[in-house]
Amino acid sequence: MYRLFFILISHTVVIQPLKAQELYIPRTVKQAFKNETRSPDGRPGKNYWQNFAKYNITITALPPDRTIKGSEQITYINNSPDTLRNIVVRIIQNIHKPNIIRYQTVSDNYITEGTQIDSFKVKGQNVKMSESDYHPTWQTLSLSKPLVPNDSIEISLVWHYQVSLESNREGMIDSTSWFLAYSYPRISVFDDCDGWDRLDFTDLQEFYSDFNDYTLTVNAPKNYIVWSTGVLQNPDEVLQPEYARRLKNSMVTDSVTHIATLADLATKNVTAQNAVNSWKWKANYVPDMTFALSDHFVWDASSVVVDDATQRRVSAQAAYNDTAFDFHYMAGYITHSLDWLSHNWPGVPYPYPSMTAFQGYADMEYPMMINDGATGDTLFTRFVAEHEIAHSWFPFYMGINESRYAFMDEGWATTLELLIGRNDLGVPRAEGFFKQFRVNSWINDVSSEEDQPIITPANLLRGAAYGNNAYGKPALGYLAAKELLGDELFKKSLQEYMNRWHGKHPIPWDFFNSINDASGKNLNWFWNNWYFSNGYIDLAIKGADKTKKGYDITIQNIGGFVAPVDIVVTYEDASAETFHQTPEIWSHDQKQATVSITTKKKIKSIELKGGIFVDANTSNNTWKP
Repeated sequence: MYRLFFILISHTVVIQPLKAQELYIPRTVKQAFKNETRSPDGRPGKNYWQNFAKYNITITALPPDRTIKGSEQITYINNSPDTLRNIVVRIIQNIHKPNIIRYQTVSDNYITEGTQIDSFKVKGQNVKMSESDYHPTWQTLSLSKPLVPNDSIEISLVWHYQVSLESNREGMIDSTSWFLAYSYPRISVFDDCDGWDRLDFTDLQEFYSDFNDYTLTVNAPKNYIVWSTGVLQNPDEVLQPEYARRLKNSMVTDSVTHIATLADLATKNVTAQNAVNSWKWKANYVPDMTFALSDHFVWDASSVVVDDATQRRVSAQAAYNDTAFDFHYMAGYITHSLDWLSHNWPGVPYPYPSMTAFQGYADMEYPMMINDGATGDTLFTRFVAEHEIAHSWFPFYMGINESRYAFMDEGWATTLELLIGRNDLGVPRAEGFFKQFRVNSWINDVSSEEDQPIITPANLLRGAAYGNNAYGKPALGYLAAKELLGDELFKKSLQEYMNRWHGKHPIPWDFFNSINDASGKNLNWFWNNWYFSNGYIDLAIKGADKTKKGYDITIQNIGGFVAPVDIVVTYEDASAETFHQTPEIWSHDQKQATVSITTKKKIKSIELKGGIFVDANTSNNTWKP
């Protein structure tokens, strides 16, 4: 986990329509259009479907014993028109097994034996999955009786695994603080475009999940507090009365409540004093469930109104080691983020009942939780938290396939990170952060890997090619589209796309077509340029020709990307004017554009400035007569 004129000087750009362009459409998407599960106008088709499951999970975690024991009952409903003769079970914890393909460097402390399946039953009958050394993070289960459309199947599992000593997205934070994500085996996604999701998890690309209903019970020792996705169902059973009261009160106030301080934890009397407490959680129609526990992390909470129409409040909680100076502000960072993102960009109320930040190492998002590192720098800690919280809309609100289309969620979280940052830090500092972390490493790297089209499936990419295609490049594309349409129309179009695909599984063509449809503009020339081409940003001034009314300034697009730009004109009388250009100047000709200005003054110099749209070669950005 920047960016005038009056009477004597005016700015006009003459634009002629670019010939209509078509986007490249994969055969799978063409078939979806033919099947009417998706529509060329960007809407879900009349035959759109997606499968659904109900999970009832019980997990026992008893530190210092590293063994996590779990059982689950799954009701899986086939809403597809297909008869399923097998199902694919995703077992993400197997990424810890030795000698498998991983795209991240890990130490020996990361390695475990993965998930051990103790029992697997379908409709009460024992079954065995076809294990694969080549695909350890997913396995296929053949069904003795096919699952026909509109029918369901009952599956039960018992399993265990060892908590990894090295915390990445999940694992041991310290000996008595664990963040446990992707703990449970789950049914992989079966969708209308690609069928079963059989992509290997490599510890680089992220995830793709159906929307499911979850009931989770976590058995943990006394004096351990548990935090989770969802809503705690039994606070009065697992917390002593005073702490249950504080938690309840925190949900109706804007102030930060210290639910359990370091002094409170020292009493060893925050939780119920049973040998083992059963913490029960529920979350409906979410793409995943994760939780964390600790016997010494302090606990803060507040709440914030995210929907003015209903006055709905969201609980904002933080769990952290008291030594983490920056996390003492985290509950406030969460309420600020939820408030701003709900009311400004994307301007859709946060859809869930809670958000919890747990101090770990991953800087990683989960439904209703983030696992963020402490930095000691409050501004940077807030910057990271805002990025991770922005993921609540992309991918969780939208159900995006992060494994294939990372730019659809990381790119948007990066965009929102900048927009809220401008509010928090002011434009110069926020844009400085954005260029430092999201743009400079890409634009200053001339290797061909950097110029792969953003639409390239993320599961095929590694290293900088993956990182820049997922984060900075698509964010610049979204921001360029925002400039092209203007804030009002762009927000209207974005919210229409989100409304259409909330709780569903959009793909890039749904987004592009939806924005075209909602805006009333065919932007395929723009999408082709930013997302389907091997471009970068490099603009140059070719020259300025004197006219009867002023000057015609010619700009060349050497790098290919149709970026907005400021034309800064300095006159011989030492005055200067800035002419801001949106990507519209490239809609007629993406290689060269002419901008006409009206003035009686003589030009001394012209300079191009891109702001966050950093130019790869600034040596050709200045012109003098």
